Amino acid sequence: MILIDYKDRRPIYEQVVERFQQMILCGALQPGDAMPSVRSLAMELSLNPNTIQRAYQELERSGYIYSMQGKGSFVSDTQDAVASRRKEIMEEFSACAKRALEAGLSGQELADILKMTIGERQGD
Repeated sequence: MILIDYKDRRPIYEQVVERFQQMILCGALQPGDAMPSVRSLAMELSLNPNTIQRAYQELERSGYIYSMQGKGSFVSDTQDAVASRRKEIMEEFSACAKRALEAGLSGQELADILKMTIGERQGD
């Protein structure tokens, strides 16, 4: 479910946030699904519960999950979050493509890189 890369320079809570965002955006977690409890996920990942709590707070702040007192955290209806994240990705992609073109890569090279990346992803 969640894999932590200890070689990654990003804080662990950010890795947890990113992985849950991916699972929500791709539909692996549906609106209304219960999130694992902070305690159980911390035990499963051998992490401090405060790390998981911080990740959940970030997910809630960004609209991916919501909490109900005494019941836990649940996946939000993420239409707005999905649209916002897709827009953000498109802007990042566009900026990256512009930098690549300015650095001398051709449109064909960019297309080849994109095809290769898609092919690698489909092989997952």
